[in-house]
Amino acid sequence: GLFTGIGLSEAKARETLRNGALSALLRRAVLQARSALGPALDKATGTLLYNTAARLKDPKHLGFLVGYIARREILTDLQLSAALEYVRSHPLEPLDVADFERACGVGICISPEQIEEAVEAVISKHRAELLAERYHFNMGLLMGEARSQLRWADGKTIKNEVDLQVLHLLGPKTEADLEKKPKVAKARLAPAEKQKVAVVENGDMGTETRSLLEQLRGEALKFHKPGENYKTEGYVMTPNTMALLKQHLAITGGQVRTRFPPEPNGILHIGHAKAINFNFGYAKANGGVCFLRYDDTNPEKEEEKYFTAIREMVEWLGYQPYAVTHASDYFDQLYTWALELIRRGQAYVCHQKVEEIKGHNPPPSPWRDRPVEESLLLFEDMRKGKFGEGEATLRMKLVMEDGKMDPVAYRVKFTPHHRTGDKWCIYPTYDYTHCLCDSIEHITHSLCTKEFQARRSSYFWLCNALDVYCPVQWEYGRLNLLYTVVSKRKIIQLVETGVVRDWDDPRLFTLTALRRRGFPPEAINNFCARVGVTVAQATMEPHLLEACAREVLNEQAPRAMAVLEPLKVTITNFPAPKALEVLVPNFPANESRGFHKVPFHQTVYIEETDFREEADKGYKRLAPGQPVGLRHTGYVITVQNVIKDISGRVIELEVTCTKSDVAEKPKAFIHWVSVPLACEVRLYERLFLHKNPEDPSEVPGGFLSDINPVS
Repeated sequence: GLFTGIGLSEAKARETLRNGALSALLRRAVLQARSALGPALDKATGTLLYNTAARLKDPKHLGFLVGYIARREILTDLQLSAALEYVRSHPLEPLDVADFERACGVGICISPEQIEEAVEAVISKHRAELLAERYHFNMGLLMGEARSQLRWADGKTIKNEVDLQVLHLLGPKTEADLEKKPKVAKARLAPAEKQKVAVVENGDMGTETRSLLEQLRGEALKFHKPGENYKTEGYVMTPNTMALLKQHLAITGGQVRTRFPPEPNGILHIGHAKAINFNFGYAKANGGVCFLRYDDTNPEKEEEKYFTAIREMVEWLGYQPYAVTHASDYFDQLYTWALELIRRGQAYVCHQKVEEIKGHNPPPSPWRDRPVEESLLLFEDMRKGKFGEGEATLRMKLVMEDGKMDPVAYRVKFTPHHRTGDKWCIYPTYDYTHCLCDSIEHITHSLCTKEFQARRSSYFWLCNALDVYCPVQWEYGRLNLLYTVVSKRKIIQLVETGVVRDWDDPRLFTLTALRRRGFPPEAINNFCARVGVTVAQATMEPHLLEACAREVLNEQAPRAMAVLEPLKVTITNFPAPKALEVLVPNFPANESRGFHKVPFHQTVYIEETDFREEADKGYKRLAPGQPVGLRHTGYVITVQNVIKDISGRVIELEVTCTKSDVAEKPKAFIHWVSVPLACEVRLYERLFLHKNPEDPSEVPGGFLSDINPVS
C-alpha cells in the first residue's frame, strides 16, 4: 500500500518487495517525505523517491537527498542524477552543502523566456540546413544544443518549444516530408582493406573499428579513473582511504597500472592470451603500464623453464612488461605486515589440519581467540622451522563471500625457493599475497577471472585491515575452447602418460604449442578481440581461432604449391624439349606483391584425390572425358591413358595438353608440382573426440579415455 501510494503499479510494488534492501530504503524514503509533505505524495515525487532508493550506492546519504526532494529543491531526474553522482564522488563526511547545491542546480529557475531565446538561437544557427532538409533534419541536434545551454531546464518544455518554432519556420508537413529519407549506401571496403580491419599488429593499434585496444579505451569499460577507486560499487571505505588515494596519485601521477600475475608452474594457454591482451591492452589503450609479476609462492611446483616460457609468450604476443617482478621480491614486507596483522588482532596461529579446514562447513578454529602475544611467538617459531609441515598455519579473521571462514595467510613448507634459497620455510598464500603485492606496486585495476570473485571481500578487507592503499579488483569471464583441456594438472597427465610429447605438442592449445603449429601471434590477439571482454564465460569452437589464423596468414604467408599424396602425370605432347618456367603470384589475391618462378616439365605430380576414373555428379576435377586446367600454366590437360599396378591401383596418367585460350574452359583448375622438392608435412586432427572431454555426462571414463587415436 505504501508503494502503490507513491504511484508504483501493483506489479512494480510487488517486484520491489522481493528486493529486501531496496524495500527497506524506499520505505524509509517515503516515510521521511510523508512527514514533511503529508500522506498524499504526487507521482513525480514518488518517482524521484524510488529512483533515489534504487540508484543510491551508499544508504547513509538517503535522508540528506530525500530532504531536498521533500523541500522541492530537487525536482527533475536530471537534478537527481547530478546529486547521486555528487555523493558518489565525495565519500567523505561532511558534504559541502553549497558545492552540492551548485552541482545539482538547486534554486536555479529557468523561465519560459530563457528557453524560447535559447531555442531561437539554435534554430537560427541551423536555419539554412533546416530549410533545405525540412523535416528530414535531425531535430535531436537542436534539442541537444539547446539543453547544453540550459542544463537544468525541463526536457519536455525544450522539446515543445523546438517543435513549435520549427513548425513556425517550415509550416505543416507535406507529402514529401512524410516520405522516408533514402538510405545512403556505405562504401564497401576493398579486399585488402578488409584484411587490415581484422589485424591488431603485435598488440599495436590496428585500423579495425573495434580492435581490442579500442574496446578497452576510455569509457568503453565502466572502469574507475585512477584515484577514484571509491566510485566502484562495493569498494570499502575507511577513514584513511582518501589520504591513501592521494598518496597513490602522487606516486603514479594518475597513470593506469595493471599487472599480469601468472604462477610459474606451467605453460600459458589460450585462456591466458585473453588475460595478457586484457591486462596489457587496457594499460596500453589508456596510456598506462602493465607489470609482469610471477606469483612464485609455491616453491615445490616452480621451475626456471616456466619463468622463461611465460615471458617469451608475453613478448611473442607483442607486449613489453613495464617491469618484471616476483611475489618473492616482497617476502620481507609481507612478513612484516603479517606481524602487524597479528598485533591488530586480525590474524592468529592455528593448528587445525588441512583436512579439518577443507570443505564447506569446517568447524571453527579453537585457537581463534588466542592472545596476540602467543600468536606472535608461535608465528616466529613457524619462521624458525620449529613446526613441521601442516602443524601450524597463520589464519586471517574474516568470512569470505562463499562462506569460507578465516583463510590461511602463511603455511610451513621446507622447500628451498629458486630465488630466496632456504631463507624461508614459511610461504604466503594467494589470498594473502595477491592484494598486498597489487598495493605495493600501486596497481589501479586488478583484473582477474570470475572464479576470484569470491576473494574480492578478502582483497578489500586485508588492505584495509593493514591501512595500506587498496586497489580495485575487477572480474571478467574466462576464455575456454571446446575439444581441449587447459588445466595444468591435466596437461601434465597427458605428457606423463605419453599421449602428447610435451607442453608444446601442436595438438594442445598452450601458447607454445600454437606457436609451434604456426599460428601468428596477431591471429591469437584478433581472436581475443573478437571474443571481447565479457563477465560471462566464453567457450569457443577451435575453428574460430583457425579462421583468425587464416585471415592473418592470407596477408602474411606467400603461397607455395605442394602435393601431399602425389599421382604422376606424363604430358605426352609437352610443348618444349626441356622444362619451362612459370610465374606464380606470391599472393594470388594481390599480384602486385610479386611472383616466384616454378619449373613446368613433361612430368608433373597432382594430388591423388584430384583424379577419379568415374566422375559423379558435382565432381569437377580430372577424370576421363573431363579436362582440368593446371593452375598458372595456361594449359588444360585431358586424360588419354590410365596406368595401374598389378593390384589395380592408379599409379600414372598419360595426358595431352592444350593452350587454355583455344581449349574449352574447364570446370576446375588444380595445383601441381614438377621437378619437386621433397618435404615433411605434419597433419594434425583434434586430440579429443568430444566437445567437452572433461564433462562426465559426455565422457564418463574421464578425459584420458577420450583421446582421438588418429590425431
